[in-house]
Amino acid sequence: MGAGRTRGPKEPSDPSGLDLSHRKAEHVKIVLGQNVEGRYRYWNDVQLVHSALPEIDFADVDPSVDLFGHRLQAPIVITGMTGGFPDASKINDHLAHAAADVGVAMGVGSERAAVLKGQYPESYSAVARYSVPLRFANIGAPQIIPQSPGDRVVGTAEVRAAMELIHADLLAVHLNFLQEMVQPEGDRRARGALDRIGELAAEFPVLVKETGAGISQSVAEALRDRGVRGFDVSGTGGTSFAAVEHYRALEQGAEREARVGKTFWDWGIPSPVAVLQLVPLGLPVIASGGVRTGLDVARAIALGASAAGTAGGVLRAASTSYEATRQELENLVHELKVAMFLTGSRTLDDLRRAPYVVTGETRQWLHR
Repeated sequence: MGAGRTRGPKEPSDPSGLDLSHRKAEHVKIVLGQNVEGRYRYWNDVQLVHSALPEIDFADVDPSVDLFGHRLQAPIVITGMTGGFPDASKINDHLAHAAADVGVAMGVGSERAAVLKGQYPESYSAVARYSVPLRFANIGAPQIIPQSPGDRVVGTAEVRAAMELIHADLLAVHLNFLQEMVQPEGDRRARGALDRIGELAAEFPVLVKETGAGISQSVAEALRDRGVRGFDVSGTGGTSFAAVEHYRALEQGAEREARVGKTFWDWGIPSPVAVLQLVPLGLPVIASGGVRTGLDVARAIALGASAAGTAGGVLRAASTSYEATRQELENLVHELKVAMFLTGSRTLDDLRRAPYVVTGETRQWLHR
C-alpha cells in the first residue's frame, strides 16, 4: 500500500480498527517462527578478563541485588512481552510462576487492550497470582497522547488500573516509535509525549523502556529531569520489532511499510553503548536487547547496569511449559554465576569492578 491508503471506521486510539488481541498474537507467532534478530551480536564485543586464580569458592558467589527497593535473587528482568489475547494467559502464567520461584523481576506487554477496551484482562492478571519480587506494568508512549482529535488516551485512571491489574511496583512506559512507523496501522504522533511522561512520573514510579532501538544519553537526561526512576535501554542487537512488523506488513500487503521494516531492520543504538551512556546519569539501568545468556547478563553488570533484561529466549520456553521456563531462567543464573566465579567476583559489586575489553562495532560506536 502506498501513501494514498485510506482507513475505515476506528475505535479510539486504534487507527486500524484491528482487534488488538489479533495483533499481539501475530507478534508472538512471528517472534517464534521467523528470524527477527539483529544482524550483529553487540554483547559479544564485551569481553570479560579471565582470572586464572579467582581466590573465591563457587559456592560463595552471590548474584542477588536490590532493584528499585526490591530484593532479587539475580539481576534479571523478564522484560514486558505479551498480553491481550487468550494464549497470553498461559505464557504470562508460566513466566510469572518461574520468575517467582527463581526470584527475578518481570514485566508484561502493553496493557492498553485491557485498560482501554477491557480485552482479556486475565491474560495480564495471571501475574498477580505469584510472588514475583518486582513487577512492571506497561503502557506505550503513543497511547498517552492523542493520535487523532477526540481519541481516548491512557490517563491516570487507566495507569492505576494497569498497575492494579498485576499488582505492579512500577509503571514501564515503552517507546516504540520505530515499530509504529512500520506498522500499517501505526501511531505517527509523538509531540507532547515527553511532558506527558513527566506528568505520569509525578504521580507514579515510572521506568522508561525502549523496544529494540536503544535510548540515547540526551533523551535519558530529558526523562531524568522529568522525574523518571530508571531506564530499560532495549538497544539494537536483539529482537528487531522493525523486522517483526516487516513480516506483518508483508502478510497485509502493505508494501511501503514492509520495505520500511526491511530498511530499518537494524536501526538503533547498540545495547552496550546505551548502557555505558546512561549509567553515569545515576539512575538504575536495565540492559536489554540481545541478552541471551548468563554471560551477557554478566557483561551488562560489568558495564555498570543494575540488571539485565531478556525476552526472546524466555518467550520460547514460556510458550511450552512452566518447567521449561524455570529451567531457562535457572540456566541464565548459573551462567551468570560461572562468569562471576571466573572473574573472581563474589558479588555484583565485585563484578562491576572486573576488567573488560570492548571490541568490534561496539568499540567504533564508543569512539565515533
